[in-house]
Amino acid sequence: MTGYRKWHSPRLGEDFELKVYGHAGKPLLAFPSMGGRFFDFEDFGMIEACRPLLEAGRLRIFAVDGRDWQSWKNAAVPAAERGRRHAAWESCLLHEVIPFIGSVTGSRAPRRTMVAGASGGAFHAANFFFRHPDLVDTVIAMSGVYSLEQFLPLGGYCDDNIYFNDPLRYLPGLTDEWFLDLYRKSRIVISVGQGAWEHVCLPDSERLSSILRAKGVPHWFDVWGLEANHDWVWWRKQLPYFLEHVLCGGEGL
Repeated sequence: MTGYRKWHSPRLGEDFELKVYGHAGKPLLAFPSMGGRFFDFEDFGMIEACRPLLEAGRLRIFAVDGRDWQSWKNAAVPAAERGRRHAAWESCLLHEVIPFIGSVTGSRAPRRTMVAGASGGAFHAANFFFRHPDLVDTVIAMSGVYSLEQFLPLGGYCDDNIYFNDPLRYLPGLTDEWFLDLYRKSRIVISVGQGAWEHVCLPDSERLSSILRAKGVPHWFDVWGLEANHDWVWWRKQLPYFLEHVLCGGEGL
């Protein structure tokens, strides 16, 4: 059920790694948290939490490697270079990982893939979905922040790689009906707790929900209780819960 893959990425100029879980079902591109690696989903128990869905052939998870230590978390280089490095990583996902998913699943159908992540992974999942709704039909973003201002001091600097990778910047002004129509045909889950370390995520999540609501984009904004902390123990509860709803087309979506 588990497979490890590694190849040299010409877009990154270095090796790229991922792990595949499951034998059938809808593919999920799983993003690590900020600064995380491809093995984090397994190491933090997310794969085990989703095991019933994996074993039933309803879900296949592709846990990809991050590059935040080269991009948004790399304090040694200017913001412009961080943006360029993020763009190279996204290009790897678009032109190497997405085709790889198609080769494994045997499907080239557009909008078949889901994306999900927690904490910094929620930022990446949401950003990837909003930028590429022609490839992704579902996003599950748990305990995320959705502005680059939370990750690096920009000092007023902004270029295209900054602006168009900051959902709370580019979504308010988005009027292109091609994007909005695809958003409206998608399943969007934004979840956040009210417990420890969620104090930054809650206002960002509320703002993202408000932007979508103003644009007439249906979504499920789910605020968990005061006991729901910014921690893997909660994301292990949330991901299979939301996936069950998504895969069944349940209430709220």
